[in-house]
Amino acid sequence: MAEFGALSLVPPLLAIGLAIVTRKAVLSLFLGVWAGGVVFTGGVGLGKTFGWIAAAIGDSTFHAQIIIFTLLLGSAVAMIWRLGGSHAVRNWAIDRLDTRRKVGVATWLLGLLLFFDDYANTAVVGSTMRDVADHLRLSREKLAYLVDSTAAPVATLAVSSWVAFQLSMIESGYEAADIAASEVPNAFAVFLESIPYNTYAILAIAMVGIVVLSGRDYGEMLAAEHRAAETGRVTREDARPMQDVAAELGEPSVENPRLLAFFIPIGVLVVATVGTALWTGYEPGASPYDTVIEADYAVALIFGSFAMVVSTYVLGYVTGRLTLGESVDTTIDGFGIMLTAVTILVLAWSIGNVVEALGTGEYVGGVAGQVLDPALLPVVVLGTAAFVAFSTGSSWGTMAIVTPIAVPVAWQLTGDHTMVAALVGSVFSGAIFGDHASPISDTTVLSATFTGADLIDHVRTQLYYAVTVALVAAALLVVWGYVRITPWLLLPVGVVALVGLVYGLSTLDGRRRGVDPTVSDDAEATAADD
Repeated sequence: MAEFGALSLVPPLLAIGLAIVTRKAVLSLFLGVWAGGVVFTGGVGLGKTFGWIAAAIGDSTFHAQIIIFTLLLGSAVAMIWRLGGSHAVRNWAIDRLDTRRKVGVATWLLGLLLFFDDYANTAVVGSTMRDVADHLRLSREKLAYLVDSTAAPVATLAVSSWVAFQLSMIESGYEAADIAASEVPNAFAVFLESIPYNTYAILAIAMVGIVVLSGRDYGEMLAAEHRAAETGRVTREDARPMQDVAAELGEPSVENPRLLAFFIPIGVLVVATVGTALWTGYEPGASPYDTVIEADYAVALIFGSFAMVVSTYVLGYVTGRLTLGESVDTTIDGFGIMLTAVTILVLAWSIGNVVEALGTGEYVGGVAGQVLDPALLPVVVLGTAAFVAFSTGSSWGTMAIVTPIAVPVAWQLTGDHTMVAALVGSVFSGAIFGDHASPISDTTVLSATFTGADLIDHVRTQLYYAVTVALVAAALLVVWGYVRITPWLLLPVGVVALVGLVYGLSTLDGRRRGVDPTVSDDAEATAADD
């Protein structure tokens, strides 16, 4: 509702600001929702506050599905731990991934392979690499960054749940543009054309590779990496990890842990998720494209995670390592290790209800829409989408708000489908950047959860890299807007710029802090010998 104007910005910004300053995510998010209740009612607003929190669970089937998925994954993680699967994969990987660089590269490549859904990506990659990274003293902050900055970006560049949703938004945007049906291009064709304009996603993935291969860090990540390498503390001393399996469940009571206890459940998750997605999207005579687009990815994630849990039960029974009663108890314990994550997710979604009720997205879009220079449209849309995603914590909500506005604006001002594609890519870029910068984003929360990082520490360390990438991405869009050179030529320039910035900023920050911008080989060797 536009009548709230600038006041609509107060709740999300208050929640985000408090979270970053106090490092207490749950309290900060609740106070943000409560502030929204005060603004909306003009009074105490507690009734409205708890109404929004309840609605975050009960009014959205999708939210309920994600909670079920998260709890089931917690159960599976606990079962794999008790079966000794985590120790087995750690021991196996240690013999092959004997340096921090190799761990980083493996994390990056695994994230690129699991492109079909960002939630599944963070769960699989985070759970797989966490123990190995701990052994080699890679900070949890660094691992969370590697996972988070690969999962969502790659999901926007390939056939995934993200793309399926964005296609529907492209269609809605063209409907809002009110142009002749004969002039409306295929939504998938527009998406394909938008890929090189999704500058932040492409450069974010490149940035992960640059950081991993160079071994250089800057900002708070540099301090975190030296802390982990030199002291063995993979989290800050007073950090609150989103998930601490060892602390919650204790050491597994098995000898000779087997790799099958890890790889079978992970394989079942991937196969069942992909298979269920295709099954839900299939109709007789449907093309592969229609099957992928019509798939219910939320249901697929639930089926996949449930199948994963079942597989651990079977493994526990067949191997004799866990009785049925012990498996049930472990399942309940697994739900418990996800309690913090679920709480933060619910409160983050509640903030989403607040900004919807206050009309935050419409207000920001209206203010940004006053900048009408066609050449600046892509960067304006990127900035608008980034702010909406940052303040709402929802990249999908951002796409739903911004895309139907951006498409008709692009058509009315330029009558150019290429500009439409550029704005579609810019929406993706802004939504992902806003997510990466926001502690109330569900993908950020889950990345911290499955890597066992402190949520606010993850956001603070990732922010330096996200802002660097966003600035380069914005610069490329400005150049394209004025000179219209193909973005395929601009993107390599952006990668080169990132290489220079990483080396330059890491050198300067290392000198300022009095430390090496890379972790020394001696630290790596010490970690490997422990």
